[in-house]
Amino acid sequence: MKALVWHNKGDVRCETVPDPKIDDPRSMIIKVTSTAICGSDLHLFDFYVPAMKPGDILGHEPMGEVVEVGSQVRNFKKGDKVIVPFTIVCGPCWFCTRGLFSCCDTTNPNEALARAAMGQKPAGLYGYSHLTGGYAGGQAEYLQVWHADASVLKVPHDIPDEKVLFLTDIFPTGWMAAENAGIEPGDTVAVWGCGPVGQFCIRSAWMMGAGRVVAIDRVPERLKMAQDGKTETINFDEVTVYDRLMELTKGRGPDRCIDAVGCEAHHTGAVDAVYDKAKTLVGVGTDRAHAVREAIMCCRKAGTVSIPGVYVGFPDKFPLGAAMNKGLTFKMGQTHAQKYMRPLLEKVLGGEIDPSFVVTHRLPLSEGPAAYKTFRDKKDNCIKVVLKP
Repeated sequence: MKALVWHNKGDVRCETVPDPKIDDPRSMIIKVTSTAICGSDLHLFDFYVPAMKPGDILGHEPMGEVVEVGSQVRNFKKGDKVIVPFTIVCGPCWFCTRGLFSCCDTTNPNEALARAAMGQKPAGLYGYSHLTGGYAGGQAEYLQVWHADASVLKVPHDIPDEKVLFLTDIFPTGWMAAENAGIEPGDTVAVWGCGPVGQFCIRSAWMMGAGRVVAIDRVPERLKMAQDGKTETINFDEVTVYDRLMELTKGRGPDRCIDAVGCEAHHTGAVDAVYDKAKTLVGVGTDRAHAVREAIMCCRKAGTVSIPGVYVGFPDKFPLGAAMNKGLTFKMGQTHAQKYMRPLLEKVLGGEIDPSFVVTHRLPLSEGPAAYKTFRDKKDNCIKVVLKP
């Protein structure tokens, strides 16, 4: 089969690799009909996430048609249309039974490696380095789906892929980020980053009753998409974010702040951003944490900072004193996708939201390597790429 394969920093290739086989009776094989490039994939592409190996198959936002099921799979059959969330979960472990699916205790086989980096191991994730299990990803023609009964959601055949594809990751991620923010009716919510996850944070905040949503970015097409979602915007190349947010909130600050940027934040004028970039260029740092630092400084006292953006290592210059003295609450983490995908599917089927609004590029799998660069470099008005194997 064809798949997108990581070889080194900035080096992704579309190659022929062996077809997957069922290695576990609880697994099944799907023919991938749609898959996407996620902003988190860029952290792999730029090699900010360690523990990648040449030959790793990328991708954690796939869906498709079941072509083979293992002997212990009970809920699916050949021909079913399914979405495959990026988290691989077992179902019966302590964390899964509490709905904390991205913390599943059994699906990440690389415990020693993960413990060294994080203290404990998270769940296994598709196509997202050996820190999260080294599983083959879904930017491929076929995919082995592990723990199918516990992990996967069947969807109607007559619904277009792009209406449900993002239940694999970015829609639940945006929803959980808004939920983690603790939004109360009428709250002012500030969202750093208007990429795909940020766009779903914005829509989710409105659906949860926010009174005002302000989005921060500098890319014109991303800001325009946010504005199409009835959102006020701040271009951080044109104004000082802190000053503008204080002006909008009469000096109090946003009630809820969401960092949908993560470890590759950009800012040309901020001293901390220049410092971060210098450290990453010489290989002594992995995270450019300007967005979360700014969110902490802007958030109102006793407010909440929610972090769906991916961080990798040990970012410094973290304003912990400000966070403590302002009484801020933090909630963050990889998304418990299985907790949200079914209720969010109901919102899609009920017409509350059409997630396909975020798609700007539809390409064959063979154009994936070039699409990685276009997406990373924010060229051709690229916000979200869907690949069709």
